[in-house]
Amino acid sequence: MPIPKTEKIWHDGKFINWDDAKIHVLSHVVSYGSAVFEGIRCYETQQGAGIFRLKEHMQRLLNSAYIYRMEVRHTLDDLCNANLELLRVNKIGACYIRPVVLRGYGEAGVDPVGCPVEVYMACYPWGKYLGEEGLRNGVDVCVSSWNRPAPNTLPQMAKCAANYMNSQLIRMEARANGYVEGIALDTNGYVSEGSGENIFIVSGDTVITPPLSNSALPGITRHSIMTICKDLGISVVEQIIPREMLYIANEVFFCGTAVEVTPIRSIDRVKIGIGSRGPITKRIQDEFFALAEGKKPDRHNWLTPVGVPAAAVR
Repeated sequence: MPIPKTEKIWHDGKFINWDDAKIHVLSHVVSYGSAVFEGIRCYETQQGAGIFRLKEHMQRLLNSAYIYRMEVRHTLDDLCNANLELLRVNKIGACYIRPVVLRGYGEAGVDPVGCPVEVYMACYPWGKYLGEEGLRNGVDVCVSSWNRPAPNTLPQMAKCAANYMNSQLIRMEARANGYVEGIALDTNGYVSEGSGENIFIVSGDTVITPPLSNSALPGITRHSIMTICKDLGISVVEQIIPREMLYIANEVFFCGTAVEVTPIRSIDRVKIGIGSRGPITKRIQDEFFALAEGKKPDRHNWLTPVGVPAAAVR
């Protein structure tokens, strides 16, 4: 479905109308994929709207840009404040926020010297990425025939637009074959992540996720889940996961800003555990939403208040 419009988009310190956020067709980013970006959720809580782990997302955006030698002239505090002002200007509470750093229109050729680095931020309402039913009962996924890029090719620690061409192939293949999502292996055949999600398995009483060296993105939600496990007294480790461990795991779930915490009920038509959301996944999921939605005290300071009056939110 089309992205719902909001009124304003932030562009390098100024607010422009939604329909005026345009780039030239010969911008460097169009031909060469030279953009890094973030996906952030703002949740509605009893205390008002709060952005989930804003500072960590903005730091990862700057890290991604730094890896690609993109000089961002805005500081971390500037970017955090811009997110807050964007939501206030649009009078919006719960939503999805999309900051993008891109190389714009300048010189031709692969070398980006001479192409300006621009920063945009947009926000809009967005529901559950894999559906409400998927959150409750789990989703059916497959192991993709497409691998994540090998080390020292495209840096997977950068949330870069070019990396998501690989993600598109994974997602399209999965959907064409009747699955909701795909799981990518790395070039050595070990579990990496979903097309746009980190992955966890539950083996016995231990929660396991692949290390970043398996071409996995350093997910903000991934880190949140590991923290929640420690809070709940659940053993959690980073460990190489062979493909066959997926099928014999007690539980498997995706996590990420878009997908939040979504159980996986089958992989390659093989039932996982009880074939629906397992008890450990539910404990983690319940705690995640309790913290993100302000139903429990924000013990880790993960929510940044937006300050939009309730009456102003549309």
